[in-house]
Amino acid sequence: MRRGLAALLAGGALCSAPAATFAADGEPEACKVQLVVLGAGQDAGAPQIGNADDTGPRLLPSSLALIDRANGKRYLFDASPAITEQLAMLDRIEPPADGLGVDGVFLTHAHIGHYLGIAYFGREAAGASGVPVYAMPRMAQFLRTNGPWSQLVELGNIAIKEVAHSSYRYPPLANEAWRPSEPQLIGGNIAVSAIPVPHRDEYSETVGWVFADPERWSILYLPDIDSWDEMEARNPGFSLETWVRKVGPDGLVFIDATFWDDNELPGRDMREIPHPRVTETMDRLQELPPSERAKVHFIHYNHTNPIRDPDSAQSREVTERGYNVARRGDRICLDKGG
Repeated sequence: MRRGLAALLAGGALCSAPAATFAADGEPEACKVQLVVLGAGQDAGAPQIGNADDTGPRLLPSSLALIDRANGKRYLFDASPAITEQLAMLDRIEPPADGLGVDGVFLTHAHIGHYLGIAYFGREAAGASGVPVYAMPRMAQFLRTNGPWSQLVELGNIAIKEVAHSSYRYPPLANEAWRPSEPQLIGGNIAVSAIPVPHRDEYSETVGWVFADPERWSILYLPDIDSWDEMEARNPGFSLETWVRKVGPDGLVFIDATFWDDNELPGRDMREIPHPRVTETMDRLQELPPSERAKVHFIHYNHTNPIRDPDSAQSREVTERGYNVARRGDRICLDKGG
């Protein structure tokens, strides 16, 4: 076992490299590991079906890519219905070494924006062979036993890698790090763990993913959750503030930003749509120092959310309060090597 993974298991420091930075046009030659935002919208993107007159900025459903240049690997976090366009963008940034160049897909749950893209690995499209798809037990069973997903399994287009929930202890001491029980070592020194979160679970569990090179960087990707309060109720000792701190000084946190506030959908009782509002999340974290707030990137925003427009007053408010809005095309260098 390499020392970095051992440090993650033992609760050691998650990150120690210089802070991640956004890449300029053209790839920095020394960037060994890079994060790319392939999409930042809610499941249906924008314009949504039936809204052809929507002239706002176009949105693709939320998805991240991790490029591991040191090991020639590319990973996807969620497979959206826009996967064709998203992979084309990824190919322009880092051409695949062979075929699709997808060395793993990590699914958060079975809602349309997060897993429908794997259908394109099938015989009607890519006719792929053995693309690793990492999924929780219910999600894996859903894929194996329901068409058209079961055909992907039967034909060997995908290879399901079933992952157990990681049990995290939420430490009372500020200098203790998370301790995932069963991280997946996916290549080089990169380890991945799943965190169960409360959400509508009609067909599968819902998880967030933590992926890290424990000696250098750590990322949390959590695009869907019902409530921070419910998360805290289910996990004594958990707090969102602690979560942000525990990714380490150079970590990044991509979290649910579906709605701006409770006034966003006229005529709808928004209590029936239990996502944490962006305003609520910012208020909850506002006492953190600027260096901690700067880790937070809001993702998975609905077509009605005003942060969809980079020039909106709400987008400016997010920035002025020390947070970030994830945008399709963002590139962040996680490991400059050296």
